Amino acid sequence: MNAMPACPQCGGEITYPDGDNLVCAECGHEWPVAGDANAGQAGTPPRDSNGNVLADGDNVVVIKDLKVKGSSIPLKQGTMIRGIRLVDDDPEHIEGNSDKIKGLVLKTCFLRKA
Repeated sequence: MNAMPACPQCGGEITYPDGDNLVCAECGHEWPVAGDANAGQAGTPPRDSNGNVLADGDNVVVIKDLKVKGSSIPLKQGTMIRGIRLVDDDPEHIEGNSDKIKGLVLKTCFLRKA
């Protein structure tokens, strides 16, 4: 039988699996079996709303009007973001500049590759 790891919260030895989590019978603490929940995301490449893989220097287009924090100018649908930069360890965000707004951080689900 495989030895179950001790509880990271209380150090209890009585733990059991429950779906994708491990549960401590002593304190009730639950944690994922695979360790860090975000560990699987680090290796996935960033993708646009259509599923195309994005890379540094790509041009993307905004697919819906977006409010921009700190600016009174919204980012309109069809706005081109040229020369994007990928954010390290976060496949859901990119950095880029539009013609009117500089220093944007955008979610990839609102973009499509140009």
